[in-house]
Amino acid sequence: MERHVYGVTELNELVRAVLDSVPEFGNVCVRGEISNYKLYPSGHHYFTLKDAGGAIRCVLFKGQALRLRFRPENGMKVLAQGRVGVYPRDGVYQLYCDALSPDGVGDLHVAFEQLKEKLWREGLFDPARKKPLPPYPRTIAIITSPAGAAVHDMIRILRRRYPLAKVKLLPVRVQGAEAPPEIAGALRYANRHRVADVIITGRGGGSIEDLWAFNDERVARAIFDSEIPVISAVGHEPDVTIADFVADVRAATPSHAAELAVPDQGELAERIQSLRLHMARSQGKRLELLRRRLDALAAKRVLSDPLAPVQDKRLLLDHVQKELYHAAMGRLAEPRARTAGLAASLDAMSPLKVLGRGFALVTDEEGRPLRRASGVPAGSRITAKLSQGRLLCRVEEAIEEDGT
Repeated sequence: MERHVYGVTELNELVRAVLDSVPEFGNVCVRGEISNYKLYPSGHHYFTLKDAGGAIRCVLFKGQALRLRFRPENGMKVLAQGRVGVYPRDGVYQLYCDALSPDGVGDLHVAFEQLKEKLWREGLFDPARKKPLPPYPRTIAIITSPAGAAVHDMIRILRRRYPLAKVKLLPVRVQGAEAPPEIAGALRYANRHRVADVIITGRGGGSIEDLWAFNDERVARAIFDSEIPVISAVGHEPDVTIADFVADVRAATPSHAAELAVPDQGELAERIQSLRLHMARSQGKRLELLRRRLDALAAKRVLSDPLAPVQDKRLLLDHVQKELYHAAMGRLAEPRARTAGLAASLDAMSPLKVLGRGFALVTDEEGRPLRRASGVPAGSRITAKLSQGRLLCRVEEAIEEDGT
């Protein structure tokens, strides 16, 4: 009998046909650890599942990968469900995955932790970036389903606590695949048109699947980008979502969110009354203090006799003037006496005094005083100034005598 010789492709096709014919290989579930994980631009995921004894190649095509709620990573233990087949070109068998889930914990839990870690590293949970709530908001926007009981509870509480504020409802779906883009879009709309001073977004309680819209990255980033303060109010106290971490304030329930958003008018009235009483007491004390100061001023002499201070100052001025006069006279007496003595000396030495005693002042024709007879030629005209009047003389003869 002649042996059949297979071509490589023919053999690979034969093996694939055999595997495809075995029902057990059409739907298997394999537990293993992911390695060599790669995500291609086409959207297909390629990786290897391994355990202590072996490994198998796996592929998760884009259509099935879109249903994943978490991001596969190397080292992650998973359960892969799919069919075993052969890729004829390479001649290797591999697992064509239809579903992939974390081993030991749910895929939603893994997705939650992965997104939480990612956004935390980006700083979306930073307390320093959280905005304070306005103390007296004029408008509150509520982003939630109009059909749920939560919205009616919030509106009732808001109107009871602070009827001055307006309430605007931005209706969205809060469950299902359409919910995340609607919630994120409503947040952007509220900021673009500045429809409110504070935003409440959330819903009533439910399972993790029911609340999953508030674990969506698009919703988280829309809350973070909001310039208007956002209160997250999802589910009940034990329920924690990504939106709670990103929001400026987290409320335990929707009703609690309404209480956080506005002040209570009853408490405000009590505070106003307390301030009014405090102001009245403060003003009373101030008036009493001013009254005492006024009484003290009224008892002073300046008010009973307004001219008394002027008279006192006038007397003081007169006294000071007298003191200044006596001091000045005392300081001028000695210089005055010295001046009188000098004047007497000068008077005694005055040429007029000399002339008054019978002497004369003789000058030549040019008015120069003559002290010696020598040098004055005969015939010269000279002037003799007397105590009273002058004499014009002509020299007959100059007689020189000694100093006696």
